[in-house]
Amino acid sequence: MGASSTMPYDALVATLRAAGSVFAEDEARVLTEAATDRAELAALTARRVAGEPLELVVGYADFCGIRVAVAPGVFVPRQRSSALVRAAAAGLSAGDVAVDLCCGTGALGAALLAVVPGLEVYAADVDPDAVSCARRNLPPGRVFEGDLYAALPDDLRGRVTVLVVNAPYVPTGEIALMPPEARDHEHRVALDGGSDGLDVQRGVIAGAGGWLMPGGRLLIETSLAQAPLTAALMTVAGLAVDVVRDDDVDGTVVVGLLSRSVSSADR
Repeated sequence: MGASSTMPYDALVATLRAAGSVFAEDEARVLTEAATDRAELAALTARRVAGEPLELVVGYADFCGIRVAVAPGVFVPRQRSSALVRAAAAGLSAGDVAVDLCCGTGALGAALLAVVPGLEVYAADVDPDAVSCARRNLPPGRVFEGDLYAALPDDLRGRVTVLVVNAPYVPTGEIALMPPEARDHEHRVALDGGSDGLDVQRGVIAGAGGWLMPGGRLLIETSLAQAPLTAALMTVAGLAVDVVRDDDVDGTVVVGLLSRSVSSADR
């Protein structure tokens, strides 16, 4: 924007690098593009140097080729979640039903909608700030507030083609070890997965069979170390399990497939 020709770019990069930015050149480009003049660029830079996440400073995150609105306290989409989007999008068509549970900004649902036009996307989160943010990124009438499946319209039962979930999976004792951009700026409910990091995943997996259509898929982002535990929970729930790993983005996704022979009475 207008600031690009007035703010010394090298000085901006040096300022960001001195503040600890590992990707100072990339951040300088984003800040420069977001600012309309030199004064605004200085203000945005000061916020970033003070430790505010870049995405909150500029008001958006670039994710899977789309721009996602973000908000204070709401989980900022990570690039590793692109592995989940790619795995979920495979085989989807217009008219299929996707649910983004524990949606945060709604980035997963928005990315799927961008990849598969005509997809019927719903989302839910327990955090009202996340719901408000997700309604900026998805059709607002399809974003619901509540605890897991309790938030969803009852007429989605047995109709969901794909259920995508980035539930909090950081063990409680490890939150203090997270980068300050996350632990100081994202709500605890978006990070804390309980003592082993799997508390929310357990609830998601236990209830998935009642919402998926026969042949539907549940995809959960998790860590590489936790993937065997997540997979075991899905197996116990009667799902056929696969683990998808994308080393390029450090993404791990556990996929559970509901048998096509499962009837509504079995669920």
